[in-house]
Amino acid sequence: MSTRIYIFLLAITVLVLPVQVKAQLQCPIIPRPSKAVETGAVFTLNKNTVINILDDALLPVARYFQRELLEQSKIPVSLQNKKNTTVVQLVIAKKKGNEEAYNIQMSKEAIIITGESRSAIFNGIISLLQIITQSKSTGDNILLNCWNIQDAPLYNWRGLMLDESRHFFGMEKVKSILNWMAFYKLNRFHWHLTDEPAWRIEIKNYPNLSLVGGIGSYTSPNVPAQFYTQQQITEVISYAAERNITVIPEIDMPGHATAANRAYPQYSGGGSPQHPEFTFHPGKEETYQYLTNILREVNALFPSGMIHLGGDEVSFGNDKWMADKQVQELMKKQQLKTVTEVEQYFMQRMADSLYSMNAKLLAWDEVANMSFPTDKTIVYWWRHDKPGQLLTALNKGYSTVICPRLPFYFDFVQDSTHTAGRKWNKLYNSLQNVYDYNVGLIAGITENNKKQILGVQANIWTETMTNNYQLDYMLYPRIAALAETAWSENKNFTDFKNRLQKNFGLYKAAGINFYKPF
Repeated sequence: MSTRIYIFLLAITVLVLPVQVKAQLQCPIIPRPSKAVETGAVFTLNKNTVINILDDALLPVARYFQRELLEQSKIPVSLQNKKNTTVVQLVIAKKKGNEEAYNIQMSKEAIIITGESRSAIFNGIISLLQIITQSKSTGDNILLNCWNIQDAPLYNWRGLMLDESRHFFGMEKVKSILNWMAFYKLNRFHWHLTDEPAWRIEIKNYPNLSLVGGIGSYTSPNVPAQFYTQQQITEVISYAAERNITVIPEIDMPGHATAANRAYPQYSGGGSPQHPEFTFHPGKEETYQYLTNILREVNALFPSGMIHLGGDEVSFGNDKWMADKQVQELMKKQQLKTVTEVEQYFMQRMADSLYSMNAKLLAWDEVANMSFPTDKTIVYWWRHDKPGQLLTALNKGYSTVICPRLPFYFDFVQDSTHTAGRKWNKLYNSLQNVYDYNVGLIAGITENNKKQILGVQANIWTETMTNNYQLDYMLYPRIAALAETAWSENKNFTDFKNRLQKNFGLYKAAGINFYKPF
């Protein structure tokens, strides 16, 4: 982490309008800042405003801000990096702090955003953009009530997962989601690209994975092949990176492999009546080479250095393993007594492949019982009804992402009267449940093991979402509650509702079909 504090300055070069003091204004930002004090001053933003950058490393961030101002507010501003245009200078940080923390100082003459990294400056820009989008306009001017803000995230991992195996939504929709993730300072996009219904990523060495495995969806086996080319994958990754978002792919194994096995049946380990051809074959040596070749391509595409391998629900389709001659030979050779131990052997082999690529293993909480290097492994706790599995992961030293079905599965309905979506014994994931969630309340969580929690994530499984209209309805506005839960330590749902309602107009303007919870 750099010790240098970066600075943005918005310098106004026209006459400033008279100050209008307003008492008790509510800071409009979501997620709620750690500290925000209204000064009573007003800054006038217009085409004569200048963005000053004194470090070339901030140029991409400044250009993003410039484009967003033009798109959202129709204001074209210019960029400058000449020291004689500003009295503000770079300051060397004396102490290292949160690398995503930022400060904003606003006055009628200038707006200064400071932080220790590009990510910090980006977070400050997003807060400023939220202020701008909710400020009054007079002619060609936007009048910004001035705030002094000190802010830092509760968690550095603030994630959202989209399942595109079950239903495919395409690049335009993915980019829209990335835009809103950035707007709410979410920074991890978990892309679930393979599962039973379809395989959605091009693999050069095995073209049938996408051409054959990409056919169909959860609701129809006859939909023509839909998938992302490697060029499109690269475009999405670049688009996300510009918005301070890391993209993490998921290549499911050893279960949820039905689509892949349609394309290359020689690597199938069979399945069950409900989940046919569900697994990769753990007893064939060529299976491991096949999957390693796939992971090499995926790892080369995604600069995150992390690949999620699934590792869940293998029992849904490992019925044939015990009767398979090659699996039996494997069990004898490796002294494996149960199919669970076979599954663990499989995951260990594939984890070793990832580690050899200098990539981290990410997997669902079933792997918490296994022994992997804790510095190279991240466990996702998803089974809310198994808190013991979370404690196992934490106590073994695994870095952990919190994404339990209740309340962070966004395929669960938002209201008791809703029917298009799932429930858990009549329980559902309301906006307030998402907002109020506190993992620290789980029995057994201590100050010591809490340090292993990287952050939180919501998962959008898409069995019940066949189009953008349905996807939007399940995601918005819960995405905002997720963001505040991931960012803000001091939360207030009443205050949040007041700020959120001001975002509804932004959803409408963007053509988002959102649920109105109030």
